[in-house]
Amino acid sequence: MRPPGRARGDESAEPVSGGADLNAVGPRLRRLRQEAGISLRQLAQRSGLSVGFLSQVERGLSSIALTRLHEVAAALGLSMGEFFSDVPVASPPDDDAVVFTVTRAAERRRVESSGQHFELLSARVPGLVLEPMLVHIPPGGQREPAAGHRGEEFAYVLSGELLYEVAGKEYRLGPGDSLFLRSNTPHSLYNDGTETTVVISVVTPRHY
Repeated sequence: MRPPGRARGDESAEPVSGGADLNAVGPRLRRLRQEAGISLRQLAQRSGLSVGFLSQVERGLSSIALTRLHEVAAALGLSMGEFFSDVPVASPPDDDAVVFTVTRAAERRRVESSGQHFELLSARVPGLVLEPMLVHIPPGGQREPAAGHRGEEFAYVLSGELLYEVAGKEYRLGPGDSLFLRSNTPHSLYNDGTETTVVISVVTPRHY
């Protein structure tokens, strides 16, 4: 996450996240960028991030928040799934096929970003656009400025508390509370409590 008041072009280095999936983002970003014939400077201009920060991410010296990675993917004309190619992808279905997927608890993939832990609750299935996740948000950390992006998102709090800012207004959510919004509305979330908050989150488009 980016601290309030920091310019987008001044992203500073953060320790690389402990998630194995996220650790592979840097090399994949470099490969995908080079395959697209885009220089670091061009990618920086398209994404609004600095050349230095993107270079550190590619070399594994900095981690990148999922919201920023989403912007990088959009700048490359790719989906977030391109950065996490080891996440299982089901075969494309026929137009009239029954489309579904079953994910056992032991099969959940886990991704870490900026201290948050994401458990993917389903495999990717072509033609299905929802991405359900179980998200663990520790207290404190850095509060990111509100921003909008395409898609929709739904959050249901299982435990703890979550402070959601939507269109300049704050909403405190506790266990059993939920929020649903079109993601183009500027929004952000923050755990200002003392315990880890656990949320069921469903978003479109899929990040992974």
